[in-house]
Amino acid sequence: MKICFRNLGLIQQAEIQLGDLTVLCGHNNSGKTYATYALYGFLSFWQKSLDIVNVSQSAVKTLLAEGNVVIDIQEYIDNSAQIMSKCSSDYTKTLSDVFASSSSSFSNSSVDITLDPIDIQPASTFERTMGAARNSLFSISKDPDSFSVTISLLVAKEEVTIPPSLISKIIGDTLKDIIFGSIFPRPFIASAERTGAAIFRKELHFDKNRLLKSLSSSSKDIDPFDLLQNAPSDYPLPIRDNVDFTRQIESVAKKKSFIASDHPEVIAEFQSIIGGDYTVTKNDELYFIPHGKRAKLTVDESSSSVRSLLDIGFYIRHVAQKGDLLIVDEPELNLHPSNQRCIARLFARLANLGIRVFITTHSDHIIREINTLIMLSRNDERIKEIAIREKYDSSELLAPTKVKVFIAQESLVMLEGMKRRTRCRTLVSASVDADRGIHASGFDDTISEMNRIQDEIIWGL
Repeated sequence: MKICFRNLGLIQQAEIQLGDLTVLCGHNNSGKTYATYALYGFLSFWQKSLDIVNVSQSAVKTLLAEGNVVIDIQEYIDNSAQIMSKCSSDYTKTLSDVFASSSSSFSNSSVDITLDPIDIQPASTFERTMGAARNSLFSISKDPDSFSVTISLLVAKEEVTIPPSLISKIIGDTLKDIIFGSIFPRPFIASAERTGAAIFRKELHFDKNRLLKSLSSSSKDIDPFDLLQNAPSDYPLPIRDNVDFTRQIESVAKKKSFIASDHPEVIAEFQSIIGGDYTVTKNDELYFIPHGKRAKLTVDESSSSVRSLLDIGFYIRHVAQKGDLLIVDEPELNLHPSNQRCIARLFARLANLGIRVFITTHSDHIIREINTLIMLSRNDERIKEIAIREKYDSSELLAPTKVKVFIAQESLVMLEGMKRRTRCRTLVSASVDADRGIHASGFDDTISEMNRIQDEIIWGL
């Protein structure tokens, strides 16, 4: 899957592909957040898009008349380029809502998703029962290695009360899962605003605040439900979703992820980073309990690092599913350099467990630790001895093929419709190999300059 951005904030044209671990770095105000938000927005949008897969009314009529119908999904696979083109176009129209900005800011923008045919790997098997008001109405199934999906009524056709158009949409949404579900990961984002969201999580209720603000400024009778549905938001979609998750942590805590069940060592590693553990009491009260102390601290009383990692911790323990994409904007926020190294190793563990990770970072410590994990993956006895001596576990090591790195900077790009390359703001892919790790010069240049100045101060010319 390739994601191409055009005229998106400062980015004039750029293309990225996701790895198991994707790193986006570059100077401030270089377009990293725009690319991150646009990616999150699309992954949140595609499944909600109404018309990615259209199921013909004739298929629904056959289902209602004969009790079952067989749909060949190969035709949708063959038309995936057109399906993705329409989905990309529909998504681009929503960018102003994703970024909570005026539509004029995105009048020339586009986000295009293209799929390589090899990307499309429909679910091998599938079984789902659909219904309404707790009654099962029909089942949707797919046999192993088959391109045929069978829909069967589970009740007499006279008992089907939902309209054919809704049945068509339900089937279409299910076909989307079968055909494209393995391509587009379920996203979870920890935005750079997460520390503030943790502090004010009880006060931040965007829908209520918008409603009260509009009601107080309006002299006319208005429909509050219409207002909530149509009023523009003051915050970008990733921040809204991040805040909503943080507000619902007490409910989230009732779930248990596969990591908590099968990989307690990952939970222990996270606890060592924050120096304790989060707990939710029976009365739905959230506390942080530091290691080795009897203190029970509220979020407000806890350190900034505890607050900045709150949503990530609850995602890992209670929500994470294999195939997800965990997006973290500036994971180094409020972390000591030693913990920045630890968070890089935690992300590597998650990537090796089947959770894709996408980070934006300014941290040289995180980049260098990722480099170490890549270089230690070499099948070399000397390297293996170093890994053992420095207490690196094999579950943390990263094959270079799993890592994608992009640098937001100016570079020569062949812009659409142009005959020669033009220098513009883009995302440049950095090479990654087992010998040197990530070939990104930005951090090294800054460190070298600082070393040069300090050497001259200490030693003179």
